[in-house]
Amino acid sequence: VINTIAKLAKTCTLRLTVCKLYFILSDKVANGGASMWCELCQGNFFDEFHMEGVAAEHNEIYLEVVPENLSRALKTAHSAKAVKIKLTNKHCPCLRVAVELPSLSSSNRIVTHDIPVGVIPRRIWNDFREPTVPDFDVSIYLPVLKIMKSVVERMKNLSNFIVIEANLSGEMNLKIETDLVSVTTHFKDLGNPPWASEDGCQSSAQGRDLESMAEARIDIKKLQQLLAGQQVNPTKALCNIVSKRIVHFILLHEDVSLQYFIPALA
Repeated sequence: VINTIAKLAKTCTLRLTVCKLYFILSDKVANGGASMWCELCQGNFFDEFHMEGVAAEHNEIYLEVVPENLSRALKTAHSAKAVKIKLTNKHCPCLRVAVELPSLSSSNRIVTHDIPVGVIPRRIWNDFREPTVPDFDVSIYLPVLKIMKSVVERMKNLSNFIVIEANLSGEMNLKIETDLVSVTTHFKDLGNPPWASEDGCQSSAQGRDLESMAEARIDIKKLQQLLAGQQVNPTKALCNIVSKRIVHFILLHEDVSLQYFIPALA
């Protein structure tokens, strides 16, 4: 999960609660930045988990972390007997990753990494709220991500932008258009997820012509980063398109859910 996030964000927010961990990237979409919301149930990852927030009614901790640093520390833990992650204050706030490695002698070998983090004050916690699913025009399941990745990597050599378009008949196209070349890859029979909104009504996609395409032109690098970083093999991957405004990806796995928002470009 950390390796995937390290591909998407240079820095991100780690939010700790009693039940869950969240990795959040909230670049303002209005400024052309992508944003991310990744959610993990701590019970699926940790045998023991103790945390104490600022106060009983605000039992949470928000930290600014560099995922690449955390990823490097965890690389030493592949053959570990145990790994302990602890928030400490050593000259500055640090996430200490203590890795207990198997040893030939009776004594334990413990490798410790101290990763500097920033503690985010409570007054700006509201900046890190869960994003809402946009009122999309089309929602569609994605093709096999490996295939999509190789298509996007080839297209990246031709243009900085890619158009994603899809309809409610399970069809999706990836298009590149430049002065010199026009390339389209077609995917068929992908299927469309059934969505119902909280009040039981269908989303705005209902009543839409099944064949008509919703499209958005996005930065191809941002899409490639998402596909290149995929180390978590999702059980379900889908994409919601708000025409000419935003593409919202949802990758679901038994232990992890990751949402990624890429704003459309004019």
